[in-house]
Amino acid sequence: MIDIATRPRIPRCMSTQHPDNVTVPFFAQGPVMEGMDEIREAYYAFSHLGCDEQMWDFEGKEVDEFVVEKLLTTYEGFFRAFPLGREMFLTLRVPNPAVEKSQGKILLEVLQGIPRANDVARFFYGEDVAPIFEIIFPMTTSAEELNRVRRYYQVFVTGKGEAVLTPGDIPLKEWIGEFHPTAIQIIPLIEDKESLLQADTIIRAYLQDKDLSYQRVFLARSDPALNYGSLAARLLVKAALSRLDRLEEELGIPIYPILGAGSAPFRGNFRPDTVERHLAEHPSIQTFTIQSAFKYDYPAPAIIQAIETLKRAPRKSAQPVEPEGRIVDLIERISACYQRQVRAIAPLMNHIAPTVPRRRMRKLHIGLFGYSRSIGGVSLPRAISFCAALYSLGLPPEILGISCLGQEDLALLREIDPGFEVDLGDALQYLNEEVYTLLPLTEAEEIRRTVRLLRPTLSQDHAHREITATIIRRVEKENVKDLSDLILRAAWIRKFLG
Repeated sequence: MIDIATRPRIPRCMSTQHPDNVTVPFFAQGPVMEGMDEIREAYYAFSHLGCDEQMWDFEGKEVDEFVVEKLLTTYEGFFRAFPLGREMFLTLRVPNPAVEKSQGKILLEVLQGIPRANDVARFFYGEDVAPIFEIIFPMTTSAEELNRVRRYYQVFVTGKGEAVLTPGDIPLKEWIGEFHPTAIQIIPLIEDKESLLQADTIIRAYLQDKDLSYQRVFLARSDPALNYGSLAARLLVKAALSRLDRLEEELGIPIYPILGAGSAPFRGNFRPDTVERHLAEHPSIQTFTIQSAFKYDYPAPAIIQAIETLKRAPRKSAQPVEPEGRIVDLIERISACYQRQVRAIAPLMNHIAPTVPRRRMRKLHIGLFGYSRSIGGVSLPRAISFCAALYSLGLPPEILGISCLGQEDLALLREIDPGFEVDLGDALQYLNEEVYTLLPLTEAEEIRRTVRLLRPTLSQDHAHREITATIIRRVEKENVKDLSDLILRAAWIRKFLG
């Protein structure tokens, strides 16, 4: 049995199911992946690309709950050589009942299924091997939420083994069998601004009464960008990493951050050709998410080489974020400006988003933005569709929220986050200034001023501009029914959908 207190190693590269890819993988049965496609994807990520972890995502989508059985029986030779739970890791992301009430009981079903997967692995390997012993809990805002999940598992999943159904009868574990693993580790996925700025407080409270030898912490990048702007999200992640680094030193317990960055600059700009940049910019990250555009929109040798680079690179200490007060002030101002601009362009963006092609089967998901009452009840799609819609209009969303900054702010940013201008340059090559005619006057002028400020670093992709010009003309004529092909053509050039 793998004891979570003495885990052999922490994965470096987590393959995920984010639907940000343009290219349909060769093993998929169609453009929208589901079912056995995702079983094959997990094997491909492990065996061919070199990932050492696969996220299995029950939040907002339908996935196969018999994933352990199907992986072990379909790819027996590989998983005998590289045991699941020892060399390769499967980590479940579950719904948060406090936010997604309609999916709350899925959490309980997933927890109940962990001992069953353990039984399958024990039969397969002929010894105790826990194929699943960690879960990712999204939208974490407090230690109490994490403790609730951990305690539920101990009381109502493994604890029921001691239950006696009728007086004098045998305990349930003698009838059904032992329930293992006896405990699981909870990985908080922290996504909102307030919680990211208090990540150390949440983790300190969670660890205070536990004897754990390590703790993983998942820092979101896409939803904070959707809610507060890409630049604010960058700063939030850096502030959280700095605080977690200090907490690790204070407690003497290794804290292993996971960064959930995607290929679009708005969602993190994490691609096979930027891994060295990320290792330098985020030295304390232990696990990087390898999302779908990373896996499928680049040549396989480049992907494999990038993953090998990540796995070989040693983890280092976080870069301190100082002065923290000024950084928090920047985050607040960027967030306020971004949210105001998004409210203004939301009707345009929501007009285009339904035409973005799907790449995974997903359930309805509002996203954090839709829950916030402070922004006038504006509802947005998921971050990937949001990005794809705006990029397709020639409006890279990275530009939003920056017009509030002055030269003094930019000087501070260059000092604490020297990579932000490079990432902006990667995004702004896809700007088409014809989109200004579709925007409200105030927001159009603000974006013009921002672009003028950044113009020296701007180079345009002319092929992408031609496609977005066609989309803009279609939108001007109220003809948005058949935009999917054009959206895909533009995404091919960028090497990500959204």
